[in-house]
Amino acid sequence: MFNRPYTLACTAVLCAALLPFGALAQEDDYVVPRTWDGAPDLQGVWRNATVTPLTRPRELGERRAYTREEAFQLERAAQQEVEEDNEPLDPNRPPPPAEDLPPVGNYDLFWTDRGMFMPTIDGEYRTSIIIDPPDGQLPGYTEEFMAQRARERATGPDPFDGPEGRGVGERCLLAFGSNSGPPMLPVMYNSHYQIVQSPGYVVIVVEMVHDARIIPIQDDHDPHAEVMDKWMGDSIGRWEGDTLVVETQHFNPWQSFRGASENLKVTERFRRVADGKIIYSFTVDDPTVFESSFTGELALTAYDDPLYEYACHEGNYALAGTLAGARLAEQEEREAAQED
Repeated sequence: MFNRPYTLACTAVLCAALLPFGALAQEDDYVVPRTWDGAPDLQGVWRNATVTPLTRPRELGERRAYTREEAFQLERAAQQEVEEDNEPLDPNRPPPPAEDLPPVGNYDLFWTDRGMFMPTIDGEYRTSIIIDPPDGQLPGYTEEFMAQRARERATGPDPFDGPEGRGVGERCLLAFGSNSGPPMLPVMYNSHYQIVQSPGYVVIVVEMVHDARIIPIQDDHDPHAEVMDKWMGDSIGRWEGDTLVVETQHFNPWQSFRGASENLKVTERFRRVADGKIIYSFTVDDPTVFESSFTGELALTAYDDPLYEYACHEGNYALAGTLAGARLAEQEEREAAQED
């Protein structure tokens, strides 16, 4: 997806800061639309980019929400950062130090689509996506997991040994970060999803790498799911009133959410509160890796434009150069050792 003009984005930020109180009253009285077969209608194109970080700034402790004025200041600061990055560059400037480059150094502002607003959730401007534990932080790792990770680092292959050592996002197998989900979290661009429903099924199409998660409405997982190890796991859904509850297990081992194991279970909830908003929550449970489960919540806001194909090249064009560079570095190390 390409960005809209930043002047329009700024206007949207200003308007968003003025709307929530009236919008909240509408959400309280909202009547969820229905599909032709009577299910709550979640269909449409949605976006989850937000100013709200995954984890809470530690100085805020257990403070769950900002005031309206504080939220506006954060939105405005995000917009100003984009405006500054959008300023013309001096063509004669020296190259920046490598340590000052962003993690993906060849992405300029044109390709990014940062969250620049903070939608309310149940009337609150949340200080973090994580709401449980109450301090808004991710729980610690178990001793068992830390010991396993140390063994893997000591004996495992180098990430530059071959393509299998590179991340699934770099290889165009899934979106980077946890954008494909579950849980579905925003990244620096292309944080869009399309929800499509038919009797007995809900499909979530992820813009990044055009993944599609097919969710049958049924009570139990397919008995073959445990050995199939599907990308994005095996998801089943059920309706609790007007809320879609999705339980996902049996993830492909190449897809690891923050080190999660084969015991990972993610429970998501989709609750439509307005024509233009779905409240999306998720609970991550993996007792092998995390000391406790944790829960996050964010808003999916309606997006008027259609979802276009994200044509990621499998393996990525730069992969051959990445591995060739590693081989060259190894050769130079061998030659230097021989000279010594």
